[in-house]
Amino acid sequence: MEDENKLSIYRAARTIKRRENTLYNALRSIHDDSIFVGEISQLWPDLPLLANLRCGLWYFPKFHSTCYFKSTDGHNNNWSFNTSRLNLHVAHLAGQKGGCIIVDSTRKGKRFPDSMSKTIPIWTCVFNRAIANHRSRMQDHDKLMEGVNSHNHESETCDQHVENTRQASCEWDSSLHMPLWVSKTEKASIEERLEGWTKELEASGADIASLASCLKKPLRPLWISQKTVIWLNEVPDHDSWDFTPIILVSASSSTGVIQHRTTSEFSWNYIPGAGDDEESWARGLSPDLFWNNVYDIINSGPDLCNQKVANMVEKDRVYRAQRGQNAPQVTLKTPKSSHSTSDPSYVEPILSSDNLDVKNDIQFCDDDSTLYWLGTTNIAVGTALAAANTTCAGCILNCGQDSISACHLNTEAYLHLPIVNSKLDRFSLRKNLASAVNFAKLNLRKGKTLLVSCQNGEDISICVCLAILTTLFDDGGTFDDGKSFSETHITKLEMRRRLVFVCKFAVKARPSRGNLKQVYSFLSCGRASSHTPSAPNTM
Repeated sequence: MEDENKLSIYRAARTIKRRENTLYNALRSIHDDSIFVGEISQLWPDLPLLANLRCGLWYFPKFHSTCYFKSTDGHNNNWSFNTSRLNLHVAHLAGQKGGCIIVDSTRKGKRFPDSMSKTIPIWTCVFNRAIANHRSRMQDHDKLMEGVNSHNHESETCDQHVENTRQASCEWDSSLHMPLWVSKTEKASIEERLEGWTKELEASGADIASLASCLKKPLRPLWISQKTVIWLNEVPDHDSWDFTPIILVSASSSTGVIQHRTTSEFSWNYIPGAGDDEESWARGLSPDLFWNNVYDIINSGPDLCNQKVANMVEKDRVYRAQRGQNAPQVTLKTPKSSHSTSDPSYVEPILSSDNLDVKNDIQFCDDDSTLYWLGTTNIAVGTALAAANTTCAGCILNCGQDSISACHLNTEAYLHLPIVNSKLDRFSLRKNLASAVNFAKLNLRKGKTLLVSCQNGEDISICVCLAILTTLFDDGGTFDDGKSFSETHITKLEMRRRLVFVCKFAVKARPSRGNLKQVYSFLSCGRASSHTPSAPNTM
């Protein structure tokens, strides 16, 4: 009987939570929080606004760029500095603009996600330490040059330069700055690991010299939430600080109680961190589609929101399909028990495109069609849409699920390898890498440019490029037809160095751990074929 009561309480709690976490509650909460984000961004309008993927992308209509700092890298006793997520573009952007603002959010109970409390502070500190080491090496070099030029008439100028460098090095702050709510014990444990992480960064192949010349002041995080008190008449200019600010904005209110909010038309329950875990609530809606139609969605109210969004999602899907873009059918769970459509927790079936009149009554979204050329390697990486639209690539390696139109290419210049995510098939990438490398070798030998694409251009295509660069190029990024690979035992460190090279150019790269493991397995087993391959079969 007691177990039944517990189960009943559990079911009741789940039902209440499900009714609170409705689509309208989530979107209305995000919309309210975005007003706060806009107010903060206007305090420092010259600083670029970045979204920390994926949650942060919901909280403002337009971002300058994105970044990827994972909360798991900051979890207690699981602290990490991950060289596969260096976010080098963030540091360069902060150096160019004098700082940046990063937006993220978290569920109730916390003011800031661990990505902001610990992951980013660790990142700024490790980069500052690596830059300080580089500056110290440059200082030693200048001292050596001072000795060489000691009898030169221009030694006075050299002395002044050395003195300026020495003074700047002493002023470079490489200490760990963390928020007050991180305990001293935890901070001390993190500090013990900083030296090792700094060595990992220096060994990763990241261009610290370029970063050191770009950053005039050390990086330092600042934290702003809805509870932060800011005197508007005393807001300092970002240039007035003696550091490069990385302003971390936690978009949501951190109240621990349910906030019931009301306007003249509707009422709803506020959800802190509503943008988190979008698969569980967004029903196929993307941040771009939401912000393109935000007022229409918000003004539809709680009762009509689900149907309104379902209409938009399906119309956007049909719009994409008509243009040859990625357009998977959205399927939703139906309730186990009968509900009325007026019940906010009710999930109606998705609309059929057969009965849908697609008109321009909503603002549609287009997939990203950006190409990222990887230095001078003649290799580019991008989305499936980029591959379908481009004419500047001599050959295309399509790693997405759907084939694309490549009628301007002959059969030897197009290969379709439908590789799926590691969560669906742990060996899908590994099984196709030999074919991918052989196709690349065949075309790169002829001096052709190669475009590697997948659905989002962020994971599978990045990993395929990583395998191609490692097996067919030397350390300097020069094509050598696999000569250096055949003479080298590839270690995880070497693979990470090549990944840093890729991410330097493909700033949206987010390779998954499962796919990187498959790449390393392929490389360590030397699966690349050394013979000249025959022309591949197209699909």
